[in-house]
Order: sequence, then C-alpha cells, then structure tokens
Amino acid sequence: MPSLHQALENAVGRDACLHRPDELFVYECDGLALDTGRATAVVLPRETSEVVAVVRACIEHDVPFVPRGAGTGLSGGARPVDGAVVIECSRMRRILEVRPEDRVAVVQPGVVNAELSRVVAPHGLFYAPDPSSQAACTIGGNVAENSGGPHTLKYGTTTNHVLAVELVLPDGAVARLGSAAGGAPGYDLVGVVVGSEGTLGVVTEITTRLEPLPEAVETLLGIFPDIVSACRAVGRMVRGGLVPAALEILDQRTIAVVEDSVYAAGLPRDAGAVLIVELDGAQSVLAGQSERVHAACEAESATGVRIARDDRERELFWKARKNAFGAMGRLAPDIYLHDAVVPRARLAEVVEVVCSIADRYELPLSNVFHAGDGNLHPIISFDRRNAGELARVMEAGREILQACIDAGGVITGEHGIGTEKRDFMPLLFRDDDLDAMRRLRTALNPEGRCNPTKLLPTPRFCAEANPHARGYDRVPLA
Repeated sequence: MPSLHQALENAVGRDACLHRPDELFVYECDGLALDTGRATAVVLPRETSEVVAVVRACIEHDVPFVPRGAGTGLSGGARPVDGAVVIECSRMRRILEVRPEDRVAVVQPGVVNAELSRVVAPHGLFYAPDPSSQAACTIGGNVAENSGGPHTLKYGTTTNHVLAVELVLPDGAVARLGSAAGGAPGYDLVGVVVGSEGTLGVVTEITTRLEPLPEAVETLLGIFPDIVSACRAVGRMVRGGLVPAALEILDQRTIAVVEDSVYAAGLPRDAGAVLIVELDGAQSVLAGQSERVHAACEAESATGVRIARDDRERELFWKARKNAFGAMGRLAPDIYLHDAVVPRARLAEVVEVVCSIADRYELPLSNVFHAGDGNLHPIISFDRRNAGELARVMEAGREILQACIDAGGVITGEHGIGTEKRDFMPLLFRDDDLDAMRRLRTALNPEGRCNPTKLLPTPRFCAEANPHARGYDRVPLA
C-alpha cells in the first residue's frame, strides 16, 4: 500500500498536496485564531472524484479528515485535528449552471459568495445570504455553518436558499440530496446537512435558489444617543409591521474604530449608536416605509435620520458595517467575537447586561450586530500576552452566553458551534437532546472520521455514544 502522502498525491496531483510545515502553518485555524491544530497534509481537489479518492485514502490509512472552505469561519469548524488531512475546497470554484427561468444556480463549494451574485446580476437575480465576509467566504463554507448576514431578517439564512447538495459521505460514497425543483419526498436530508459543520461529509456541489433583484433600494442611517435607544427603535418598527431587508446596529466604540480605519464612511463620531436600515422592493411602497422608519427612530430619541444620497454612500455604509470586525485590530491584537441570538423583545435588556459583564471584567467591548433578528455579536478586544487576560475573556464570554440563554436565546445564530461553543451545548440542550444529535451523526459518520471534535460535546469515553467509533473524538469535556 502506498504511503498516505503518495496516496493523496495520486488523488489530486503533486501540486495540489501540501505537507511541508511552512505550507501547513496557514491552515492551523480558521477565523478563530485562539484554537489551532496541525494537519498532516492539505489537499486541494478540483472535482468530486478527487474528493472521493482523498476520503478513501484517509480510510485506508485510518486518519481523520476535515473539510474546509475559505477559512473565514469564526468557531473553529475548519480547525484541523492534529494529524488530520484537510480537504481544502477553494479550487472547486466553478459555477456549473445558471437557469434564470427557474431562478436556480448549480455551483461547486469553492465559489465565493459575492461572485455568484455578480455573475447572475445580468439576469436580474442575486444570491441573498450575505455574511460580512462575503467577498472571501465560499458557498460550501456557508452551507456548513448555515451562514446568515445582515439581510437574514427578510431573506433568511443559507438553509432557506439551498435546494440540493452533492455529498461525499465519510465512507467515500457519493449521495445526491434534495431536488432543484425545491421539493423532495421523505426526510429533509438537505436540511440536515446545511449547518452540520462538515461532520456528515464533504459537500461537493450545491444547487441554490436565486432571488430577483429588487426594483428599488433605500438605505437609512438612524443616529441615536445610546445603543439601547437604537434597539428600542428596532422593536418599534417590527411591532408596527415593518420588515426591512436589514436592521444593523453599531455602537460608539465601533463607530470610532471604523472611522479611524480605511473603511471610514462618514458615520457621526458623537453618536452613541447608529442603526442602518435597508428597505427594498417596489419603488411605489418605499416612500411610505421610509416615513415609518423616520417616525420609529424619532419616537425613540434619534437625533437624526440620514438617507444615503446615492449608491456610493449606500456602499460606504455597508463597507463600514461589513468590515467592522477587521477594523477591531486597531484596538488590540486579539478579539473574541461572540454570536448569540435573543428574542427581539429583550434585545435592549440583554445588550445592557452584556455591557455590564464586560465592565465588571474590565474588558473593552464593542457591539455591532444584526438587530433585526436579535443576533448579537459582542466583540471583546484583548491581548493574550497579558497574564490572566485570556482567562478573564473566556469567563466573560461564558457569562454572556448564559445571559442570552437566560433571556430565551441560543448560543449561535450564524457562526456555528465548531470547537468554540462545543462544550457550551449542555447549557442549552439536555443529555437526551445531545444523544439524539450524536445518533444522527453516527448514522452518516459511524467511525467519527469526518471532522471530529466539532459541534457536539464528547463523552469521556467515545464508546458510550458509539461503540464503533475509532476514537478521533476522545477528548475530555472541559
């Protein structure tokens, strides 16, 4: 039998198989740089058949494998288990088919999110899920994490836009799930795969739903004395029956950081918070909706409401919002970015609690989040080189998650569980719930070889959950 490296080179070619330490270094983590691992090799297949060959090589040599998109994920989902083979899908970047009459596209997993919208725009269509990293993240990664974005409020997350997938299973078989027609008999296996964080197989093809470009778009900027007032304005709009395409809040610290960076958009530095409101749809209805936005903001103490003058200013607003995370490097060398969802009615209350937690731990906190669907993204800036600081950050993070759960929320809205929140799952789910999830994973990934240690907390002895598992998941609970 050939060595593992020889088998991988036979599968994808020598130029698509990385194994030198300097080559592997950049694949040690995803966007969660606090959690790293060292792969034994990274392969870059171009076709489904090459993925199958790689998986079979891993089976023959009894090593785990980890699917990876662009590595922009923020929960450790693409972090390699030590000794694993990383299946990097970035070279699988072809748009295989666009059917404008059906509003459907078929793509490989390495297609960059924003690229699909650019390609289908001449047909009057776009791909709705828009993570902040959409200029870099891939649709395969979006499927793994069930990614959302600012326009989730109106258009939903990735799961609402995936009709079918091709999946290389952990045993090397290829399955096609779902239907381009949008409906398939039996269990919703597409729904099972979307958001499974690469633990059920490697997605090699995705059939996506496309949306018609709206006739008109209007973007407004509400200016508030504090973040709580902005949150209350969001609640007032939705209670009044208004459902904008997006409702995004940036607090004062975020505004200052963005305006000091290359992403400056002319946001008012003296504002306690700003609320970006985007309306889209028929031109005839936007004027009335805009008036309702003005009224809701003014009723909650807004000091002003600006309307983007043109597409350029609108793009500036969104550039500031979507690059806010990147600008945080101006505050400290490290950030811990959380992702939790709370009921919209309790948004203002929970934001105050989150801020008080950071104050108590003497940690600088920035808030920039999807207010419309209650998806919070508190950002703690810190320097892990300072003694004891990382421990304080992690403890504050745990309290933030607990506060969101206590308010009736959940521990992730779009970033996934990965390794970051794996051991927090018992805060939200009972043992019976987690056991049901393990049984589902075991049905498709019986040996635990595919992306082990992710998503679900691991029993102290893997055999408790699955007597056939090979032990890749045998890590003690924190």
